[in-house]
Amino acid sequence: MGSERSKVEVKGFEAKYYDLLMGVLTFGQYSRWIRKSARETGVKPGWKVAELGSGTGIAACEFSKLIGPSWKYIGLDIGKEMMEKARKKCRGRENVDFLFQRIEEPFTLPFKADLFFVSFVIHGLEDEDKEKVLENVRANLKEGGIFAVFDYSQMEMEKTWFLPRIIMKKLECPLAREFAEMDFPSFVERRGFSLLEIKKKFLGIFSLYLFTKK
Repeated sequence: MGSERSKVEVKGFEAKYYDLLMGVLTFGQYSRWIRKSARETGVKPGWKVAELGSGTGIAACEFSKLIGPSWKYIGLDIGKEMMEKARKKCRGRENVDFLFQRIEEPFTLPFKADLFFVSFVIHGLEDEDKEKVLENVRANLKEGGIFAVFDYSQMEMEKTWFLPRIIMKKLECPLAREFAEMDFPSFVERRGFSLLEIKKKFLGIFSLYLFTKK
């Protein structure tokens, strides 16, 4: 139910200027990374898509274009400021909706999703909450559906180069380092998924993990 060691729940000033702050920290690349990762999930016209931690709606607007006007995207988040920004950003897109919902608490979507997408959220969850999220994904994802996670790559922090070490030390919560050093693909596979592919991003610091529901 949240963690004192986590920074993924964004409120107040950070929520108000989230896109700007992330743009500065990533040299203007953050929005482009999210949109590109959405496209690289393999999403197709006619798919139903759910996003965990939909934030300010960057991926929502991209998925809205990719799935076509007759189908459906739903984003789950608990940040009121972030959801307000997302609604404004995706205004007029009738195939987009948002749900105020904690992703580690049980929920049932109005449809079985073809794709679940989550970016820069999983690393900020304790392992027990990661497990609860995976249970929710399995319960709301079609057989053979895709679970796509855009987050930090797996790396040994003491052996990797200086930039990831600086990010983990100066900008991130302790859970982020734990995520980078765990065997995340195996963690997911042990809970009813099969790894399809890992696509490395930005000098190997980030990865798009693609799983399918067994």
